[in-house]
Amino acid sequence: MKKISALAISTLLLAVLVQGCNTSTTAIENGDSVSGIGTITYLNFEGGFYGIVADGEKKYDPVSLPEEFKQDGLKVKFDAQIKRGAMSIRQWGKIVEIRKIEKL
Repeated sequence: MKKISALAISTLLLAVLVQGCNTSTTAIENGDSVSGIGTITYLNFEGGFYGIVADGEKKYDPVSLPEEFKQDGLKVKFDAQIKRGAMSIRQWGKIVEIRKIEKL
């Protein structure tokens, strides 16, 4: 049986710690609320619209995105209410109503 070197163990622990740091910026859903960090993305279908792709690849379709945030590639911190039962012809991401949003 081969011995595992201290370097291999250290590398593995570092990878686990880095992954733990990455998940702290992932959108966190809590009941009907979601908050996190994401990127505003313009999608050119169904007439075109802006969505939020949160870190962790979660997709949100904001119904109340202020005009000044309609910039493709803009990094934001957001807090929103998930509109459970709401439907859209876009069928892209969870429909949310923005409560608070700021540029990063």
